[in-house]
Amino acid sequence: MPRKILILLLILGVSSFTHLWNPVGFPEIFYDEGVYMQRTIHVINGDGPQVAKFYDHPFFGQVFLGSILYSVGYPDALNPNGTDPESLKSLYLIPRVLMGLLAIFDTFLIYKIAQKQYNSRIAVFASLLFAVMPMTWITRRILLDSILLPFVLLSILFMVCSKNSTKKNWLVLFSGMFLGLAILTKIPSFTMIPLVIYLAYSYHKDKRLLVLLLVPILLIPMIWPAYSIIHDQFEYWKKDVLWQSQRQNSGIQNTALSFGAIDPVLFGLGITGVIYSVMRKNVFVLLWILPFIVFLSLIGYTQYFHWMLVLPGFCVAAAVLISDLGKNHTKEKIKQYAPILSMTVIASFGLVSTILLLSLDVTANQFESAVFAANYASDHNGVVLAGPHHSWIYNGILEMNLYQDYSVMLFDKAPSDYVLLADPHFHLDSYRGDVLEQVYNSTTPIKSFTSMKSNYDVYQYPYSSLGYNYDAGLIEIRSSPDLAD
Repeated sequence: MPRKILILLLILGVSSFTHLWNPVGFPEIFYDEGVYMQRTIHVINGDGPQVAKFYDHPFFGQVFLGSILYSVGYPDALNPNGTDPESLKSLYLIPRVLMGLLAIFDTFLIYKIAQKQYNSRIAVFASLLFAVMPMTWITRRILLDSILLPFVLLSILFMVCSKNSTKKNWLVLFSGMFLGLAILTKIPSFTMIPLVIYLAYSYHKDKRLLVLLLVPILLIPMIWPAYSIIHDQFEYWKKDVLWQSQRQNSGIQNTALSFGAIDPVLFGLGITGVIYSVMRKNVFVLLWILPFIVFLSLIGYTQYFHWMLVLPGFCVAAAVLISDLGKNHTKEKIKQYAPILSMTVIASFGLVSTILLLSLDVTANQFESAVFAANYASDHNGVVLAGPHHSWIYNGILEMNLYQDYSVMLFDKAPSDYVLLADPHFHLDSYRGDVLEQVYNSTTPIKSFTSMKSNYDVYQYPYSSLGYNYDAGLIEIRSSPDLAD
C-alpha cells in the first residue's frame, strides 16, 4: 500500500475514534439540538420542510438530516419508550453518530484540500489537527454548523481541483452548488464566497466561470424566501431574519475567549498561523478565515460553536506554520525533523486531552431526569414542560404532550397539572419573561439530579470544556400546585 494512503487511513482511523467514541455521553445534550431534532421529526413525518412560521434559519439542514434518518427507519426502528434512559439515549445516538461520520468526512476533505493547495505534509498536519484537537468536539453536536461544514469543504475542494483541469466548468459549477447548499443550511456560510471567487479568478482569469460559480450560490439560497412567499409567510420571514441579525450577547471577544479556553493550543497556533499568513501573503488562508471573523464582529449574537465554520481554516493555518518550522536553518536534519517532531508533540497532547474529555458521561443526569419526569407525569395524569432538547421526544416520539416546550407559558396559560423539568437553560431563559421565574417559584420540588461536572475543576484544562456543557448542570423536577400526589 502506498505510504501516503496508509498515513491518510491512519488519520481517518484516529478521527473515527475521536468523533464516534461515546457520542451520547459527551458533550451534553444541548438546547439547540432539540430545536433541530424537533424540525427534523417534522420533516420525517411528512409535514414539509418548514416548521410553522419559524424562519430563524433556512430549512435545508432539517431536510438533509430528516432524509437520512428516514432512510434508516428512524425513529420507529428503535421502538422508543419513556421508561428507560437507554431508550431515550438511542434517539440521540443515531443522529450524533451521523454527525461523527460527517466529521470523519470533513477530516478527509481537509486532507485533500491542503494536499491540492499545498503539499502532502501540510495535508497530514492539517487533517491530524482536526482529528485530535479538543476543539473539534463541537462537531459532535446535532447543529446546523456540523451539517453545513462538509458542504463548505466540498465547495472549496471542487474549486481547488478545477485548477489545470479539463473539466473546470463542471468543477466550478459544483463548487457553487455546494456553497449554495451550505448557505441554504445557515446564512453565515456566505462568508466563504470571497475565497471561492478569488480561487476561481486566480486560477482561470475567466469572467464566464465567475458567473457559472455565482449563479448557484445566489439562486439556491433564494429557495428559502421563495418558499415563504409561496406560502404567504414572507412577513414572518422578514421578521425572523431581522430578529436573528439583531440578537445581542457578549460579542466576538468572549466567543474568542471561549475558543481559547476549550483549546488554547489550537487557538494559539491558528492565530499565529493567520499572522504568519499575513506576513507570507497567503491569501488562501486569509480569505478562508478573516471574512468570517469580520462577520462575527459585526453581528450582535455569537456562540463558541460558530467557530466550526472556520475550524478547518485554523487547522490549515496552523499546519502551514508548523510545516515551515526550521526551514531557514542551516542544518538539513533540523529542517527535516523540526516540523515532524513539533507536530508529533502537539498531536499527542491534543489526543490525550481529547480522550480525557470523551471518557466522561456528562449526559447521565439529563436522561435520568427526562425519564423520571415522563413517568411522574404519566402516573399523575399530567404533562411535562421541558426545553426543546427533551420536549421533541415527549411530543414527537412518545406523543405524551400537547405543548411544544416550557416557552408556552410565555404566550398562553400554563396547564393546570404539569411537571416542570427545570434545567440550567430554563433559568437562562428567564430573561424572556418574568412568568418563567414565577412559574418556577410556584412549583413544588420533587427530585434533583446532580451533574458529574461538580467533580472537576472547570477552570483547569482540559476540563475547561465542561464549562461549555452548561445544560448538563443541576436539574430539578418540580410539580404544579394542582398536580395530585
